[in-house]
Amino acid sequence: MEYKENSLCYEDYCRLRESAGWTNFSKTQVKTALSNSIYTISVIEQNKTIAMGRLIGDGQYYMIVDVIVHPDFQRQKIGTSILNRLLKYADDHTPAGGRSSIQLIAEKGKEPFYETLGFKKIPHEFCGSGMRKVILKNID
Repeated sequence: MEYKENSLCYEDYCRLRESAGWTNFSKTQVKTALSNSIYTISVIEQNKTIAMGRLIGDGQYYMIVDVIVHPDFQRQKIGTSILNRLLKYADDHTPAGGRSSIQLIAEKGKEPFYETLGFKKIPHEFCGSGMRKVILKNID
């Protein structure tokens, strides 16, 4: 398994979202989003992208988005490795004496996975009536 930085392409992005049952955005939106990502991770197995994750933000506030592991490869710690790499990037790019806030939105039922990595739930009543919950982690 190979982890590649900043090489996520449109086709792999769309294919992985489909594998998770997520709706895709327009081609223009996806290409713009990928080019504006601060940092991306792609996981390659036998020349096929099987997982991904993206970090977006401004250096103070980050958001982790599009963390997907193809269903055939789940439960192998790939998602954990992606999250750790995204968190390390944010940590490495936070200046000495500074701090940053890292947020993500988890699918309902997936919150315990993120909690094992140090994320904390923001109470659901602050998140509206949607099916997702916001989770927050700060790097000091």
